[in-house]
Amino acid sequence: MSLAVAIQMDPMESININADSTFALALEAQRRGHALFHYLPSDLALKNGRVLAWVRPVQVRREMGNHFSFGDAQLVDLATMDVVLMRQDPPFDMAYITATHLLEHIHPRTLVVNDPVHVRNAPEKLLVTHFPGLLPPTLITTDRRHIMDFRAEYKDIVLKPLFGNGGAGVFHVKPDDENLNSLLEMFTQLYREPVIVQAYLPEVRQGDKRIILVDGQPAGAVNRVPQAGEARSNLHVGGRAMKAELTSRDREICEAIGPTLRARGLIFVGIDVIGNYLTEINVTSPTGIQEIDRFDDVCIEAQIWDAIELRRATTSDIPTA
Repeated sequence: MSLAVAIQMDPMESININADSTFALALEAQRRGHALFHYLPSDLALKNGRVLAWVRPVQVRREMGNHFSFGDAQLVDLATMDVVLMRQDPPFDMAYITATHLLEHIHPRTLVVNDPVHVRNAPEKLLVTHFPGLLPPTLITTDRRHIMDFRAEYKDIVLKPLFGNGGAGVFHVKPDDENLNSLLEMFTQLYREPVIVQAYLPEVRQGDKRIILVDGQPAGAVNRVPQAGEARSNLHVGGRAMKAELTSRDREICEAIGPTLRARGLIFVGIDVIGNYLTEINVTSPTGIQEIDRFDDVCIEAQIWDAIELRRATTSDIPTA
Protein backbone atom coordinates (compact mmCIF):
# COMPACT_ATOMS: atom_id res chain seq x y z
CA MET A 1 0.00 0.00 0.00
CA SER A 2 1.66 3.18 -1.24
CA LEU A 3 0.41 6.36 0.42
CA ALA A 4 0.74 10.06 -0.33
CA VAL A 5 2.07 11.57 2.90
CA ALA A 6 2.30 15.30 3.60
CA ILE A 7 4.49 16.30 6.53
CA GLN A 8 3.65 19.60 8.22
CA MET A 9 6.84 20.47 10.07
CA ASP A 10 9.59 22.99 10.64
CA PRO A 11 12.27 23.71 8.01
CA MET A 12 14.14 20.57 6.92
CA GLU A 13 17.42 22.48 7.04
CA SER A 14 17.24 22.92 10.81
CA ILE A 15 16.70 19.34 11.98
CA ASN A 16 19.22 17.10 13.72
CA ILE A 17 19.02 13.89 11.69
CA ASN A 18 20.42 11.81 14.58
CA ALA A 19 17.74 12.89 17.02
CA ASP A 20 14.72 14.16 15.11
CA SER A 21 11.73 11.82 15.34
CA THR A 22 10.05 13.27 12.25
CA PHE A 23 13.14 12.49 10.19
CA ALA A 24 13.02 8.87 11.39
CA LEU A 25 9.33 8.69 10.46
CA ALA A 26 10.08 10.11 7.00
CA LEU A 27 12.87 7.58 6.41
CA GLU A 28 10.59 4.70 7.35
CA ALA A 29 7.74 6.00 5.18
CA GLN A 30 10.10 6.31 2.24
CA ARG A 31 11.41 2.77 2.83
CA ARG A 32 7.81 1.55 2.59
CA GLY A 33 7.35 3.24 -0.77
CA HIS A 34 5.19 6.12 0.41
CA ALA A 35 5.43 9.42 -1.50
CA LEU A 36 6.55 12.26 0.79
CA PHE A 37 5.70 15.95 0.61
CA HIS A 38 6.94 18.68 2.95
CA TYR A 39 5.31 21.98 3.87
CA LEU A 40 5.49 24.57 6.63
CA PRO A 41 2.48 25.60 8.75
CA SER A 42 2.71 29.02 7.08
CA ASP A 43 2.05 27.33 3.71
CA LEU A 44 -1.50 26.37 4.78
CA ALA A 45 -4.64 28.11 3.52
CA LEU A 46 -8.38 27.53 3.80
CA LYS A 47 -10.12 28.68 0.61
CA ASN A 48 -13.83 28.12 0.08
CA GLY A 49 -13.78 25.11 2.37
CA ARG A 50 -10.69 23.51 0.80
CA VAL A 51 -7.45 23.13 2.78
CA LEU A 52 -4.60 24.07 0.47
CA ALA A 53 -0.85 24.02 0.97
CA TRP A 54 2.25 24.72 -1.05
CA VAL A 55 4.04 21.40 -0.78
CA ARG A 56 7.34 20.16 -2.14
CA PRO A 57 8.09 16.52 -2.91
CA VAL A 58 10.95 15.45 -0.64
CA GLN A 59 13.42 12.60 -0.50
CA VAL A 60 15.38 11.96 2.69
CA ARG A 61 18.66 10.19 3.41
CA ARG A 62 20.81 9.69 6.49
CA GLU A 63 23.67 11.85 5.24
CA MET A 64 24.69 14.71 7.51
CA GLY A 65 24.44 17.97 5.61
CA ASN A 66 22.84 16.26 2.62
CA HIS A 67 19.82 14.73 4.28
CA PHE A 68 17.04 15.88 1.93
CA SER A 69 16.21 16.89 -1.62
CA PHE A 70 13.19 18.94 -2.63
CA GLY A 71 11.22 18.91 -5.85
CA ASP A 72 9.33 21.90 -7.20
CA ALA A 73 6.66 23.47 -5.01
CA GLN A 74 3.07 22.76 -6.01
CA LEU A 75 -0.26 23.92 -4.64
CA VAL A 76 -2.32 20.90 -3.56
CA ASP A 77 -5.62 20.24 -1.86
CA LEU A 78 -4.60 18.32 1.27
CA ALA A 79 -7.81 16.31 0.98
CA THR A 80 -6.09 14.48 -1.89
CA MET A 81 -3.40 13.21 0.48
CA ASP A 82 -3.76 9.91 2.31
CA VAL A 83 -1.96 11.01 5.48
CA VAL A 84 -0.87 14.32 6.99
CA LEU A 85 1.70 14.22 9.78
CA MET A 86 1.28 17.27 12.00
CA ARG A 87 4.82 17.50 13.30
CA GLN A 88 5.77 21.14 13.77
CA ASP A 89 7.33 21.93 17.13
CA PRO A 90 5.35 23.87 19.73
CA PRO A 91 4.83 26.45 21.31
CA PHE A 92 1.19 25.51 21.55
CA ASP A 93 -0.03 28.98 20.69
CA MET A 94 -2.91 30.39 18.62
CA ALA A 95 -1.02 29.68 15.39
CA TYR A 96 -0.73 26.03 16.40
CA ILE A 97 -4.40 25.90 17.41
CA THR A 98 -5.44 27.52 14.12
CA ALA A 99 -3.58 24.82 12.19
CA THR A 100 -5.61 22.17 14.02
CA HIS A 101 -8.83 23.93 13.01
CA LEU A 102 -7.76 23.96 9.36
CA LEU A 103 -6.72 20.31 9.31
CA GLU A 104 -9.98 19.33 10.97
CA HIS A 105 -11.64 20.02 7.60
CA ILE A 106 -9.89 17.03 5.98
CA HIS A 107 -9.72 14.54 8.86
CA PRO A 108 -10.44 11.61 9.12
CA ARG A 109 -10.78 10.73 5.42
CA THR A 110 -7.30 12.16 5.07
CA LEU A 111 -5.78 10.75 8.24
CA VAL A 112 -4.16 13.50 10.29
CA VAL A 113 -1.67 12.21 12.87
CA ASN A 114 -2.31 13.05 15.59
CA ASP A 115 -6.06 13.77 15.33
CA PRO A 116 -6.17 17.60 15.16
CA VAL A 117 -9.31 17.92 17.31
CA HIS A 118 -7.74 15.96 20.14
CA VAL A 119 -4.35 17.64 19.75
CA ARG A 120 -6.18 20.91 20.29
CA ASN A 121 -8.02 19.50 23.30
CA ALA A 122 -5.01 17.81 24.90
CA PRO A 123 -2.32 20.33 25.85
CA GLU A 124 0.60 18.49 27.42
CA LYS A 125 0.13 19.81 30.95
CA LEU A 126 -3.68 19.74 30.96
CA LEU A 127 -4.62 16.31 29.60
CA VAL A 128 -2.63 14.75 32.43
CA THR A 129 -4.93 16.38 34.99
CA HIS A 130 -7.73 14.02 33.91
CA PHE A 131 -5.89 11.09 35.49
CA PRO A 132 -5.99 11.70 39.26
CA GLY A 133 -3.63 9.55 41.23
CA LEU A 134 -0.99 9.53 38.49
CA LEU A 135 0.36 13.07 38.69
CA PRO A 136 2.24 14.79 41.54
CA PRO A 137 0.56 17.51 43.64
CA THR A 138 -0.31 20.12 41.03
CA LEU A 139 -1.79 23.63 40.93
CA ILE A 140 -2.90 25.58 37.84
CA THR A 141 -3.81 29.19 38.51
CA THR A 142 -3.14 32.89 37.96
CA ASP A 143 -3.96 33.67 41.59
CA ARG A 144 -0.85 34.44 43.62
CA ARG A 145 -2.61 33.55 46.87
CA HIS A 146 -3.14 29.98 45.69
CA ILE A 147 0.51 29.76 44.68
CA MET A 148 1.74 31.01 48.02
CA ASP A 149 -0.51 28.58 49.87
CA PHE A 150 0.73 25.73 47.65
CA ARG A 151 4.33 26.65 48.38
CA ALA A 152 3.63 26.82 52.11
CA GLU A 153 2.20 23.29 51.92
CA TYR A 154 4.82 21.62 49.70
CA LYS A 155 7.86 23.87 50.34
CA ASP A 156 9.95 22.69 47.36
CA ILE A 157 8.15 23.48 44.07
CA VAL A 158 8.55 23.72 40.32
CA LEU A 159 7.05 26.64 38.41
CA LYS A 160 6.52 26.50 34.63
CA PRO A 161 4.42 28.05 31.86
CA LEU A 162 1.25 26.12 31.14
CA PHE A 163 1.85 26.03 27.38
CA GLY A 164 5.64 25.98 27.35
CA ASN A 165 7.79 23.29 25.79
CA GLY A 166 11.29 21.90 25.81
CA GLY A 167 11.99 22.97 29.37
CA ALA A 168 11.76 26.68 28.54
CA GLY A 169 10.72 28.79 31.51
CA VAL A 170 10.92 25.95 34.05
CA PHE A 171 12.11 27.03 37.50
CA HIS A 172 12.90 24.98 40.59
CA VAL A 173 11.99 27.17 43.56
CA LYS A 174 13.54 25.86 46.76
CA PRO A 175 12.06 26.58 50.20
CA ASP A 176 14.61 29.31 50.94
CA ASP A 177 14.46 30.89 47.47
CA GLU A 178 13.48 34.57 47.68
CA ASN A 179 12.76 34.98 43.94
CA LEU A 180 9.23 33.57 43.71
CA ASN A 181 7.51 36.98 43.64
CA SER A 182 9.87 38.21 40.94
CA LEU A 183 9.28 35.06 38.92
CA LEU A 184 5.53 35.51 39.17
CA GLU A 185 5.88 39.12 38.01
CA MET A 186 7.92 37.92 35.04
CA PHE A 187 5.37 35.20 34.19
CA THR A 188 2.58 37.77 34.35
CA GLN A 189 4.44 39.98 31.87
CA LEU A 190 5.24 37.12 29.48
CA TYR A 191 2.06 35.03 29.58
CA ARG A 192 -1.67 35.67 29.84
CA GLU A 193 -2.35 32.04 30.74
CA PRO A 194 -2.23 30.49 34.20
CA VAL A 195 1.02 28.97 35.42
CA ILE A 196 1.44 25.39 36.55
CA VAL A 197 3.02 24.70 39.93
CA GLN A 198 4.00 21.22 41.06
CA ALA A 199 5.66 19.70 44.09
CA TYR A 200 9.34 19.17 43.30
CA LEU A 201 10.21 15.51 42.76
CA PRO A 202 13.79 14.84 43.90
CA GLU A 203 13.72 11.63 41.82
CA VAL A 204 14.33 13.85 38.79
CA ARG A 205 18.04 13.71 39.68
CA GLN A 206 17.89 10.05 38.61
CA GLY A 207 16.12 11.04 35.42
CA ASP A 208 12.93 12.10 33.69
CA LYS A 209 11.74 9.06 31.72
CA ARG A 210 10.22 9.57 28.26
CA ILE A 211 7.93 6.68 27.33
CA ILE A 212 6.63 6.39 23.77
CA LEU A 213 3.13 4.98 23.28
CA VAL A 214 1.95 3.83 19.86
CA ASP A 215 -1.83 3.73 19.56
CA GLY A 216 -2.08 3.52 23.34
CA GLN A 217 0.54 0.79 23.85
CA PRO A 218 4.01 1.39 25.37
CA ALA A 219 6.73 0.89 22.76
CA GLY A 220 9.87 1.86 24.70
CA ALA A 221 11.50 4.36 27.00
CA VAL A 222 14.58 6.50 27.40
CA ASN A 223 15.79 8.15 30.60
CA ARG A 224 16.88 11.79 30.45
CA VAL A 225 19.23 12.75 33.26
CA PRO A 226 19.81 16.45 34.01
CA GLN A 227 23.28 17.93 34.20
CA ALA A 228 24.69 18.86 37.58
CA GLY A 229 23.26 22.21 38.63
CA GLU A 230 20.38 21.98 36.13
CA ALA A 231 16.75 21.35 37.09
CA ARG A 232 15.68 20.42 33.54
CA SER A 233 16.35 17.08 31.90
CA ASN A 234 15.31 17.86 28.31
CA LEU A 235 17.90 16.56 25.87
CA HIS A 236 18.26 19.79 23.93
CA VAL A 237 19.14 21.70 27.12
CA GLY A 238 21.90 19.26 27.99
CA GLY A 239 20.08 16.28 29.51
CA ARG A 240 21.90 12.98 29.01
CA ALA A 241 20.04 10.11 27.34
CA MET A 242 20.36 6.75 29.09
CA LYS A 243 18.85 3.32 28.53
CA ALA A 244 15.64 2.74 30.49
CA GLU A 245 13.39 -0.18 31.29
CA LEU A 246 9.65 0.02 31.87
CA THR A 247 8.81 -0.56 35.54
CA SER A 248 5.56 -2.01 36.84
CA ARG A 249 4.48 1.53 37.76
CA ASP A 250 5.26 2.74 34.22
CA ARG A 251 3.08 -0.03 32.80
CA GLU A 252 0.31 0.83 35.27
CA ILE A 253 0.39 4.43 34.04
CA CYS A 254 0.32 3.33 30.38
CA GLU A 255 -2.60 0.99 31.04
CA ALA A 256 -4.51 3.82 32.71
CA ILE A 257 -4.10 6.33 29.87
CA GLY A 258 -3.76 4.04 26.84
CA PRO A 259 -7.48 3.52 26.09
CA THR A 260 -8.10 7.29 26.18
CA LEU A 261 -5.20 7.96 23.81
CA ARG A 262 -6.38 5.29 21.38
CA ALA A 263 -9.99 6.49 21.45
CA ARG A 264 -8.87 10.05 20.70
CA GLY A 265 -6.77 9.09 17.68
CA LEU A 266 -3.52 10.01 19.42
CA ILE A 267 -1.33 7.46 17.65
CA PHE A 268 2.12 8.82 18.55
CA VAL A 269 2.41 10.04 22.14
CA GLY A 270 5.33 10.66 24.47
CA ILE A 271 4.70 10.73 28.21
CA ASP A 272 7.08 11.95 30.91
CA VAL A 273 7.43 10.03 34.16
CA ILE A 274 9.50 11.11 37.18
CA GLY A 275 9.72 8.50 39.89
CA ASN A 276 6.18 7.17 40.27
CA TYR A 277 4.45 10.19 38.77
CA LEU A 278 3.18 11.10 35.32
CA THR A 279 4.04 14.74 34.66
CA GLU A 280 3.14 15.34 30.99
CA ILE A 281 1.36 13.71 28.05
CA ASN A 282 2.98 15.04 24.86
CA VAL A 283 0.76 14.82 21.77
CA THR A 284 1.88 17.75 19.62
CA SER A 285 5.30 16.70 18.33
CA PRO A 286 6.75 14.07 20.68
CA THR A 287 10.38 13.04 20.34
CA GLY A 288 12.65 10.28 21.61
CA ILE A 289 12.23 7.44 19.13
CA GLN A 290 15.76 7.57 17.73
CA GLU A 291 17.32 7.39 21.20
CA ILE A 292 15.11 4.43 22.15
CA ASP A 293 15.87 2.69 18.84
CA ARG A 294 19.59 2.88 19.53
CA PHE A 295 19.40 1.71 23.15
CA ASP A 296 16.89 -1.10 22.60
CA ASP A 297 17.71 -2.14 19.00
CA VAL A 298 14.09 -1.59 17.95
CA CYS A 299 12.35 0.45 15.25
CA ILE A 300 9.57 2.46 16.86
CA GLU A 301 8.98 4.42 13.65
CA ALA A 302 7.98 1.12 12.00
CA GLN A 303 5.47 0.47 14.79
CA ILE A 304 4.05 3.96 14.28
CA TRP A 305 3.67 3.40 10.54
CA ASP A 306 2.04 0.03 11.14
CA ALA A 307 -0.53 1.81 13.32
CA ILE A 308 -1.00 4.64 10.79
CA GLU A 309 -1.50 2.23 7.89
CA LEU A 310 -4.01 0.18 9.88
CA ARG A 311 -5.92 3.31 10.94
CA ARG A 312 -5.82 4.65 7.38
CA ALA A 313 -7.24 1.40 6.01
CA THR A 314 -10.24 1.72 8.33
CA THR A 315 -10.94 5.44 7.70
CA SER A 316 -10.35 5.88 3.96
CA ASP A 317 -14.06 5.62 3.13
CA ILE A 318 -15.22 8.03 5.82
CA PRO A 319 -16.41 11.38 4.41
CA THR A 320 -14.79 14.56 5.68
CA ALA A 321 -16.69 16.79 8.08
